[in-house]
Amino acid sequence: MYWLKLVRWQNLIIVFLTQLLAWGCVMLPIESYSNQVLLLQWHNFLLLAISTVLIAAAGYIINDYFDIKIDIINRPQKVILEKRIPLRMAIIAHTVLNVIGILLAASVARQAGHYSLVLLQVGCTVMLWFYSTTFKKQFITGNVVVALLTSFTIITLMLYEPAIKYFATQPPFIITPQNKIPNPVWVLGIYTCFAFTLTWMREIVKDMEDFKGDAQEGCVTMPIRWGLLRSSRFTQAIGIITLVPLITGAIKLLMADWIFLGVYTIVTLAAPIIGLIIYLPTKATSKHYNDCSRWLKIIMIAGIGSLIIYYFQAHA
Repeated sequence: MYWLKLVRWQNLIIVFLTQLLAWGCVMLPIESYSNQVLLLQWHNFLLLAISTVLIAAAGYIINDYFDIKIDIINRPQKVILEKRIPLRMAIIAHTVLNVIGILLAASVARQAGHYSLVLLQVGCTVMLWFYSTTFKKQFITGNVVVALLTSFTIITLMLYEPAIKYFATQPPFIITPQNKIPNPVWVLGIYTCFAFTLTWMREIVKDMEDFKGDAQEGCVTMPIRWGLLRSSRFTQAIGIITLVPLITGAIKLLMADWIFLGVYTIVTLAAPIIGLIIYLPTKATSKHYNDCSRWLKIIMIAGIGSLIIYYFQAHA
């Protein structure tokens, strides 16, 4: 149980579901309306998805390893390392998970004929290490690194799947015998940007929540350098930037008679983001920022869920 808590099993499930739905709802149906044959059939997809989950789990372990002092201040009741799991065991687990994750990805890269693809997984493990040791204590850098790593959840699938490149030069909507569907590259690109900006917002809010412990450990996060109010304003600006493609995409969907998905995007994604933008600067307590962080996580899950609606509207 303590190991599951250490690797944030709930977040790992979200990572897996994100890749599963992006693959199953957007990429897998490509074979049904084009002459493209996917490399990422079930077995290859599972290898790549498990690789992603293992590397993410290793990242959580190494992050807690270097965060013990800060966590004792910010959330002492949740500290697991040393109290429940020896540090040496944590480092061993971190190494084993990374090695297995890279080997699984290398197997898929070999079948793709491009071993260089595995550099993506190697790069992620390196970024997670330096994030835990250095980047997370720096102004903006740590937040952007986590946002990039989150967006890699979808980017990885796009880079490993040769068939997706065919659609890079196609129009935003593709006419099929059954329906008019959005270009899969366009769809995955929107979700990638959404994951990046929402994660960036959430990381800043989490830094605002952890303001006290980070300050005592000499971190130079955005809330420490700029203060809570200015950090809130910056987060609001990211939220507004996020709304532009989101609302634009919703309008395009409505104009293309994708009524259900268009309305879903406005009601469950755009409207909650607007609500958060308004609510964020109203208080400056740890509990308030924790609530805002949860709010953002729910919006991200709702975004992932919209892939199911996309699938049924595109292939009903």
